[in-house]
Amino acid sequence: MSIVGTRVVRQEDQNLITAGGTYVDDLREEALSGAAHAVFVRSPIAHARIGGIDVSEAKAAPGVLGVFTAADLGLDPHAAGPVKEPWLADGVVRYVGEPVALVLTEERYQLADAAELVDVDYDPLDAVPSIGAALADETLLYPETGSNVVQVNGAAEFDDSIFDGCEVVVSQTIVNQRVAPAPLEPRGASCAWGEDGRLTVWLSTQNAQIARTQLAASLGVGEENVRVIAPDVGGGFGAKIGADPEATVLGWAAKAIGRPVRWVESRSENLTAMTHGRGQLNTVTIGGKRDGTVLAYRLDVIQDAGAYPRTLFLPTLTELMAVGVYRFPKVETRSRGVVTNTTPIAAYRGAGRPEATAAVERGMDVFAAEIGMDPAEVRRVNFIRPEEFPYQTPTGASYDTGEYAAALDKVLDAAGYAELRAEQKRRREAGDPVELGLGIAAYVEITGGDSGGESGRVDIHPDGSVVAWTGSSPHGQGLGTSLAMLLSDQLGVPLEKITVRHGDTDEVPKAVGTFGSRSLQLGGSAIRQAAEEVIAQARELAADLLEAAPDDLELDVERGVWQVKGAPSSTVLSWAQVAETAGEGKLSADVWFGGGKPTFPFGAHLAVVEVDTETGKVDLRRIVAVDDAGPIVNPLTFRGQRHGGLGQGAAQALMEVVTYDEDGNPTTATLADYSFVTAVELPDFELVDMATPTDRNLLGVKGIGEAATIGSTPAVHNAVVDALSTRGVHHLDMPTTPIRVWEALEEAGKGSAR
Repeated sequence: MSIVGTRVVRQEDQNLITAGGTYVDDLREEALSGAAHAVFVRSPIAHARIGGIDVSEAKAAPGVLGVFTAADLGLDPHAAGPVKEPWLADGVVRYVGEPVALVLTEERYQLADAAELVDVDYDPLDAVPSIGAALADETLLYPETGSNVVQVNGAAEFDDSIFDGCEVVVSQTIVNQRVAPAPLEPRGASCAWGEDGRLTVWLSTQNAQIARTQLAASLGVGEENVRVIAPDVGGGFGAKIGADPEATVLGWAAKAIGRPVRWVESRSENLTAMTHGRGQLNTVTIGGKRDGTVLAYRLDVIQDAGAYPRTLFLPTLTELMAVGVYRFPKVETRSRGVVTNTTPIAAYRGAGRPEATAAVERGMDVFAAEIGMDPAEVRRVNFIRPEEFPYQTPTGASYDTGEYAAALDKVLDAAGYAELRAEQKRRREAGDPVELGLGIAAYVEITGGDSGGESGRVDIHPDGSVVAWTGSSPHGQGLGTSLAMLLSDQLGVPLEKITVRHGDTDEVPKAVGTFGSRSLQLGGSAIRQAAEEVIAQARELAADLLEAAPDDLELDVERGVWQVKGAPSSTVLSWAQVAETAGEGKLSADVWFGGGKPTFPFGAHLAVVEVDTETGKVDLRRIVAVDDAGPIVNPLTFRGQRHGGLGQGAAQALMEVVTYDEDGNPTTATLADYSFVTAVELPDFELVDMATPTDRNLLGVKGIGEAATIGSTPAVHNAVVDALSTRGVHHLDMPTTPIRVWEALEEAGKGSAR
């Protein structure tokens, strides 16, 4: 029986959830002995000119080893899209939390007092705290650009003729609010220069190799002179891709003072200075017939990039995935990226795809309401049909496989959709103040979309143990267990004899890493390819030992031995015997899997909420979900990814939002203010199985890391609006907090009174 597809408890959990885990702040490496402690002095003002920085008192404080500003670094600023971003603020600060100076001390407890003594002369400028303020262009973050709009994709003007012939045209502007990734482990880095002139950086990152490339370039040294090690990493959600500017400053400072340096940010720093996610304003326009057929779809995207537009690919991905699961005949999209005096926005669990799904799925509900059709039926009318795959969308995506109607039907059947609608009707007729709301979302996303390939290496040792080296770099997903399962299934070696290593650029020099749900389909395929090459090598060695032709041999995976075909009782060879013949380090394959193409997982979610119309309180009662990612390697890790995604997506619909006041001051800088979801707010998730394989990688698998997040947000959002639909509320922006629901009901009541 194959171990693939069985429920295997994650091997890494014992260490990760006990003191056995080693995160950046836990490091006790000899190279870090005597390390200085670091803290960044950060701007308390959103937008200001720096008149001067007096560090004399800070330098004289107890234990201070150094205080550095932009003037000390001498490093060229790095590109942040069309503008330059300094490593430390240089002349102007552009968001609260921007690093202005670095303080190093002998002991950690000395950091806060010394940092307070850094005297920065700020000359405040008018702040641009929102997309609306940015578009007004009354104050420019970068006067040299002439506008706060720093990127435009698509036509400057839309073509209204695409709606010619439509019986109904609806339009809705939808706020996809800014949220914080909030990983359990905040950012951290430790840096040490060796006597050989090499810099070693222990970094909480999702991809050590990309971080190495960035650090080497920013410090002006060759990549061979930088080693990045990612120890245990406590979550990333996209915000830990590569290396943030702080890591470059720390690497420079370690050399400047001739000592190692350690840094871990506080939770408030994490909420204000780590990149945020989402932050789009989307306007959807749908035109179609009263039978539910959509004839034309338009999506206008405005991306808040924050103060430094590091990742303006986000709105591009939103445009790419704009049509979702639908066969819209006419489509047009446009996106604009604007800068604001807020924390930079970058990738966050889905990175542009959740925003596309939220827009089209909310829009489909608005269209359904306008023509008086059940939202499920409107979706069925417009789904891309199975026989149409592979399907080329009007926005350039090439979908591999899909069974969209089947996914929705499975969800509706499992939930008892007809019965739920009947209960909703009964409550409304009875005048129940607690409304029942049903929300549907059908989604498709792109995984492994970078097409960058991945590395994999497999070594068989003379004791029969296996060590696999992967370029994917897990940070809590359970990838190590899944890769070990693939190897066990292929080699017939038990899990306890397989070790998976990752996250050290000296051990895995070439890799891309973990983001975009690419790890299993690309990293797993690389491991499979390496194992196939090792098996081929072993076949030749075993043939010599058994004095048989290689083609006459077979690997008995059940027993993990080599034998002559059809003669299981004859002499057999274990992996240990074969590897011993080869010699230590000789039975090995190191590959680069570059043949994979993007895949398109899909699914359907149904959310059930109860909304108390007297208080505005929303209770999420049920989520029923199909998340089709192809064949499943480990159902336990698959379930875990879905649970996390569903919770994270529902949280955005219900409670999570990063906010700023009119002066650009963050008002959600602690977890007391930022509504971070917990299990208490979530129901037991009802997961429905469905698996449609792809032919775009060696395993037939698709990514699952972001999928459940993408579907659950619009499902819950639609459910809340559905609950309020007969009370005059036809749209409500996220998060659907009690006060926002209550205010919407009050406003609707005033309208009906008028």
